[in-house]
Amino acid sequence: MTGFVTHPVTVRVPATSANLGAGFDSLGLALSLHDEVTAQVTFEDTEVIIEGQGADTLPTDESHLVVTSLHHACRALGAPTPRVKLHCRNGIPQARGLGSSSAAIVAGVSLAAGLLASDGDGNTVDDAVLLRIAAELEGHPDNVAPCLLGGFTIAWTDPDGARAVRLPVADDVSPVIYLPSGRGLTTHARAALPGRVPHVDAAFNISRAALTVHALTSDPSLLLAATADRIHQRYRADVMPSTIELVEVLRQDGVPAVVSGAGPSVLAFDQVIRPVDGFEAIRLSVADGVTRL
Repeated sequence: MTGFVTHPVTVRVPATSANLGAGFDSLGLALSLHDEVTAQVTFEDTEVIIEGQGADTLPTDESHLVVTSLHHACRALGAPTPRVKLHCRNGIPQARGLGSSSAAIVAGVSLAAGLLASDGDGNTVDDAVLLRIAAELEGHPDNVAPCLLGGFTIAWTDPDGARAVRLPVADDVSPVIYLPSGRGLTTHARAALPGRVPHVDAAFNISRAALTVHALTSDPSLLLAATADRIHQRYRADVMPSTIELVEVLRQDGVPAVVSGAGPSVLAFDQVIRPVDGFEAIRLSVADGVTRL
């Protein structure tokens, strides 16, 4: 890498839903809500303009997560940290379990790669490197993987860092998000989890996570069984009671439903949209990963 381009670079990043029931910290799905972020290197102070979700609450200086992620990626790639003018057009709801933080991280990492001029051979940063950098920032790869790669992903971490694969999704998979007005924090949701779970529950989740791969890629009729979980959702009932209640009601009606990420949104796989008090239902589709515009 030999320097920064002078023109603006724009990326489009999708929302994501992680865990998908049994696949805690490993399975994720990219969804058709997006943030669009433009960055340009400047010699003036860093400036952040925000439209849409988070416009009234997110920072507008160098502490903005896109900027800090961009800087981290530059350092990881052996480049200096530039001042930038950043324009965020946010469509992903904040703190709802739809990967808004992961989207910001992937946007920053991808912008860093786009702003850095390619080397003399025309090489650019590949997705495997960007995934490792993004997962370092996020702490776990289940959201950043589908945000970066798109579709349905299985992510894991080995001694060299995060890795992931993208698998095709069956045509009749129909995601619906039930979005509450209240916000949630991943730190609070994770704090509710026990340090250990019973062996029988771990074995249950292993079988259901494996089944989720088959159900999402080949046979969605198995999604109700596949998305059952015993190791994280029920422990979060006190943190998000209305979310867990909705998951249980939908599942009792035969609808595959799970807590979306750390909540409080609910992800259902359903051909119909059901009116639910306190939640806005949104029909989505499976999305591609980050794209350069």
